[in-house]
Amino acid sequence: MGKILPILLVLVGVGGGVGAGLALRPDTSEQASLPDCKPVETAQITPGSTPVQPEYVKLNNQFVVPVVDRERVASMVVLSLSLEARAGSSDAVFAREPKLRDVFLQVLFDHANVGGFRGAFTTSGNMDSLRQALLDAAQGVMGGDVTNVLITDIARQDV
Repeated sequence: MGKILPILLVLVGVGGGVGAGLALRPDTSEQASLPDCKPVETAQITPGSTPVQPEYVKLNNQFVVPVVDRERVASMVVLSLSLEARAGSSDAVFAREPKLRDVFLQVLFDHANVGGFRGAFTTSGNMDSLRQALLDAAQGVMGGDVTNVLITDIARQDV
C-alpha cells in the first residue's frame, strides 16, 4: 500500500494537468477572426535621400479623468499621452500644449461620460475609438503636424 500511494498521486497529478491543459487551450476560432495585417507602406526613397522620421513628443503631465457613477466619483483614470508629429514640429507642439491639453481633456471627459472607462476599458475597439477621437482633436489644433496620438500609460483606480 505504501508503494501504490505515490504512483496513484503521480497519475492523478498528470491527469489533472492534462485536463487543465485541454480545458484552457486557446480557441482556434478567435485566431481565425483576427483582422488581416497589411504590409507597412514604405516611402519611395531616391538615391542620396534619407527618409524623414517622425518626432515623438511626450506631453509633460498626466491626464486625470474622474469616472462618475450615480452622482459620485466611482474611479479615477490616469493617462500619459505622446504625440507622433512631423519632424521639426516639437516646438510648435509645446507652444500649443495648453490648448492641446484642453481639447484632450474634453475628449477624455466625453469618453468617460459615455462609459468608455467602465468595465473592460482597454479592449482594442475601445482604445482605437479613444485614440481616433484624440487624434481628431489634436489635428484640429495642430493641423497635419500631428500624425498619431499614443497612449503610453493608462490606469484606473476604483474609489
